[in-house]
Amino acid sequence: MVTGCRGAWVAMAAWFAFSIATATVFLLLVLSRVSQAQAFFFPFRQPETCGHNEYFDISALSCVPCGANQRQDARGTSCVCLPGFQMISNNGGPNIICKKCPENMKGVTEDGWNCISCPAGLTAEGKCHCPTGHILVERDVNGTLLPQATCKLCDGSENSFMVANALGNRCIRCEPTFINTSRSCACSEPNILTGGLCFSSTGNFPPRMTSAARYGELGVSFTSEWFAKYLQSSAAACWVYANLTSCQALGNMCVMNMNSYDSSTFDACRLFQFIFENTAGLRTVHSFSFWRQNLPWLFYGDQLGLAPQVLSTTPLPTNFSFKGQNQNTKLKFVAASYDVRGNFLKWQTLEGGVLQLCPDTETRLNAAYSFGTTYQQSCEIPISKLLTDFPTPVFYDVYLEYTGENQHRYIWAVPVLNLNLQHNKIFVNQDSSSGKWLLTRRIFLVDALSGRENDLESQPRLVRVATQISLSIHLVPNTKNGNIYPPLITIAYSDVDVRDPTSQSVEVSFSVRYEMDQGEAHVQTDIALGVLGGLAVLSSLLKTAGWKRRVGSPMIDLQTVVKFLVYYAGDLANVFFIITVGTGLYWLIFFKAQKSVSVLLPVPAQEERFVTFVGCAFALKALQFLHKLISQITIDIFFIDWERPKGKVLKAVEGEGGVRSATVPVSIWRTYFVANEWNEIQTVRKINPLFQVLTVLFFLEVVGFKNLALMDSSSSLSRSPSSYIAPYSRILRYAVSAAAWLVIALMQIVFFVVFYERFIEDKIRQFVDLCCMSNISVFLLSHKCFGYYIHGRSVHGHADTNMEEMNMNLKREARNGPARLLSSPASTFEQSIKAYHTMNKFLGSFIDHVHKEMDYFIKDKLLLERILGMEFMEPVEKSIFYNDEGYSFSSVLYYGNEATLLIYDLLFFCVVDLACQNFILAACLTYLQQEIFRFIRNTVGQKNLASKTLVDQRFLI
Repeated sequence: MVTGCRGAWVAMAAWFAFSIATATVFLLLVLSRVSQAQAFFFPFRQPETCGHNEYFDISALSCVPCGANQRQDARGTSCVCLPGFQMISNNGGPNIICKKCPENMKGVTEDGWNCISCPAGLTAEGKCHCPTGHILVERDVNGTLLPQATCKLCDGSENSFMVANALGNRCIRCEPTFINTSRSCACSEPNILTGGLCFSSTGNFPPRMTSAARYGELGVSFTSEWFAKYLQSSAAACWVYANLTSCQALGNMCVMNMNSYDSSTFDACRLFQFIFENTAGLRTVHSFSFWRQNLPWLFYGDQLGLAPQVLSTTPLPTNFSFKGQNQNTKLKFVAASYDVRGNFLKWQTLEGGVLQLCPDTETRLNAAYSFGTTYQQSCEIPISKLLTDFPTPVFYDVYLEYTGENQHRYIWAVPVLNLNLQHNKIFVNQDSSSGKWLLTRRIFLVDALSGRENDLESQPRLVRVATQISLSIHLVPNTKNGNIYPPLITIAYSDVDVRDPTSQSVEVSFSVRYEMDQGEAHVQTDIALGVLGGLAVLSSLLKTAGWKRRVGSPMIDLQTVVKFLVYYAGDLANVFFIITVGTGLYWLIFFKAQKSVSVLLPVPAQEERFVTFVGCAFALKALQFLHKLISQITIDIFFIDWERPKGKVLKAVEGEGGVRSATVPVSIWRTYFVANEWNEIQTVRKINPLFQVLTVLFFLEVVGFKNLALMDSSSSLSRSPSSYIAPYSRILRYAVSAAAWLVIALMQIVFFVVFYERFIEDKIRQFVDLCCMSNISVFLLSHKCFGYYIHGRSVHGHADTNMEEMNMNLKREARNGPARLLSSPASTFEQSIKAYHTMNKFLGSFIDHVHKEMDYFIKDKLLLERILGMEFMEPVEKSIFYNDEGYSFSSVLYYGNEATLLIYDLLFFCVVDLACQNFILAACLTYLQQEIFRFIRNTVGQKNLASKTLVDQRFLI
């Protein structure tokens, strides 16, 4: 029975193992099939990599062998019969059938379907060949195949003037210049044959032509195949026959040479200028002296000082406005476009990215022509893409379209500043003075044609690309209706030495900027800076005089000068702060809220002065802040304990075995408690720094106030992700962030002063009350002869009392009232205190008028003294105590310097944002530096408090 069971278990185990093995094998097979099924890859092939006997299958995307007696066609995507073979059928690809031609008819017809006998040999492709001037005839007039092809000579006599066409399959009339010059279809000497045209050697023909393409950026000049073929013929046809297309082609070649003029060589532009000068008798176009009949308008002349007249003399007769019924925010640019041969292509608007090489959505591309929107676009484009998209250049004459008062449509020519233009080998348009500029008209984007040396079908040696195109709009000074001067297109080309187009790329950019004369704004800023700077000097002198009186220094020494400079730094920081905030709010309000355009934002180069002012304000304010911080952590402080011993106690005398009576000691815990409370209020502020930073960040980033800083005319707080986002104006970012910071801080201060301190907690007044309840007065000596005194002597006599005594004391206090004194500025006391009790007794006796030789008297400050923050009366025989219900001792705390701290934090936030254009980073760094200085203030303040008051630092929290 046991043996049978054991056998059954063995069988079950074997079956279980077999099942697991089978399942594992099945799973591996499935995974293997899945892995194979997911391997979706195959070799990458291109048509040019296929062999001569292969074609590129456009369905399988691979090279496939051609059939028997076949080879690859010209495109590489199909097969054709070998020379000497005729087609029997052709269904595309390899599905053709070829048959060898018989020995007596070795030629193949032009269509490849028939064999034919040739009269004068075969071409390399197995077709019949005819001599020059003859045409090949394979069929009669009704299409019947001739038994033998014939070569017919075209009739070039005066009655017909016929010549074979380029394909050699029909006779056409000779080119008119041949007939006009030689009365035949031949251009024999001494006539000149150039570019397929025939010209007479007599006449005033332009001499010494050069076909060089000049690449000034690389310092390279070589013979261009395009210029060699067509420059002379285009110039001659333009000069001799006034051919419109040839004149345009000549102008295009001048533009391809960067409109550069060299009087020593007859290149394209010199030839154009030669024709322009020698056709002065012809009328002008539209009464423009620079636009001669039959010629394109390429230049505005070469006289010095002409550019400023063109750019800033006559405003456009149209208005622009951001809002209202007459809203006009669209710049309607149109362009007349021409191909490289001089053919007019079409009129076209510049919308849709005509002049923008970087790809983008149509909405973002068209935002470039929204008036008032500063536009910037840049990208990196492969050279291979440029060669594919621009095999030949397209040329543009740009105009600005507008509607006149009579509601008719007009166009205004837009001048061009080509930075690559050379006049007698000098880059005149790169000069900072516009009086030396030479303005032009026609532009192109990419020229991959003139850089071809020997073959127009080969890869170009050099490619010229418009890498920087900038459209600048200048507002007419003092305009109230949005008038502008003619826009200016500034263009810079880069010459690229083509080695490997697939790996080479070029950085291109397109921008639109708006400018106005900032001279008046600078004058007003300078006036404000001068006036406020003078007031700052006066204020600093008064502060220095007050400081000298408080330190008891009658002489003007180096320390006095340094102190004046520190005070002046703080006051000058306030001047810069007021000017920058006022300037920023001016641009924010007047630019964003205007209807008819009267102001435009400063461009980045014009913002540098403003940014410098902000930097100066921050540096000077930081110096003032550090000065105040050092002053606060180096004050002398002492606590006067008015508590007197209550009776005596019996105390054991150590070593004598007896007892004797002793005075009850006064507890030091009250002094520790007051010192700890003083330590806690050192960095109390009227605003919450964390709440301030987070709230400002919330309004700027979440609510969207930062969008008000964009350099466009919109006042919306939200922007669509699909729309173009203009760059930020540094002035507007400063204005928005400063306004948000100040408004939120002001709301916090009002809430703190009006509500929080009245109904919740007033730590400054609580500290004064604590001193009174603890029967402890406080001396705060911020200067050598100046300080503050908190009179905490309790009217109760003792801080520790019972209920009956407390009630009696409260009634006495109600009848007499408190008699608190706040100390006035005093000097720094000696830092080492010999004995706490001795000093405590001395100061107490001083307050009690015990020392007649060091007596004092109490008076109220004059109104002017309160305003100026200084004392007019100088203590001679007695010290002066001024009554002060304003808690002015807070000036040695953060609490009394809220304005300085607030402006410093604001400027720190703005400077970081101006440097990195990131509100979040600015907020984090601002809060971080606040905490760092708060920690330093508390830590050093604790040590100073412990050293000056003999309070153990362990009891200061």
